[in-house]
Amino acid sequence: MRITLLNGNPDIRDLTFDGYLEGLEETLRTSGNEVVNYTLRDMHISYCDGCFGCWVKTPGECLKKDDMVWVCRSYINSDLVIFSSPLKMGFITSTLKKCIDKLIPLVLPYFEIVQGEFHHAKRYDHYPLIGVILQEERDTDPEDLEINRNIFSRNAINLHSKLALFEVTNTPVGVIANEINGL
Repeated sequence: MRITLLNGNPDIRDLTFDGYLEGLEETLRTSGNEVVNYTLRDMHISYCDGCFGCWVKTPGECLKKDDMVWVCRSYINSDLVIFSSPLKMGFITSTLKKCIDKLIPLVLPYFEIVQGEFHHAKRYDHYPLIGVILQEERDTDPEDLEINRNIFSRNAINLHSKLALFEVTNTPVGVIANEINGL
């Protein structure tokens, strides 16, 4: 399975989170998966301005030349994309959110009805499954996790996919790797 792992941890000092993802990556590789790991804090990713240039001027690519071109290519060529982030004030980090916003070139500006709602039409024939791994805060409660799960479920619809994995970092790496290998 081709897996893209998006590490949305903005804090280079948070070795626990990064170490967890490195352990997951190693376990997934050992079981025969091809893994591309992007540490987003180390990349040049501009904010989306909502200019629609990726739809009308340079279809499928952002006008701002940044590292998202590599992320988008890896994303669309994957079987599974894992969005990972420590929670900050109950939500993913701005580092990961900025990356998610910049995935808009992967769909067309035209609309179609999906599950009774208007959503952007597909640009590609294949879209990967979506996974999420979150690191809880001290005060994270089940409602925080459910809100994040719902948001990623909605993003999956927008990206013509489904949310296939939703876990927290207290889940052992081996358990998550087995879950991924079973997809």
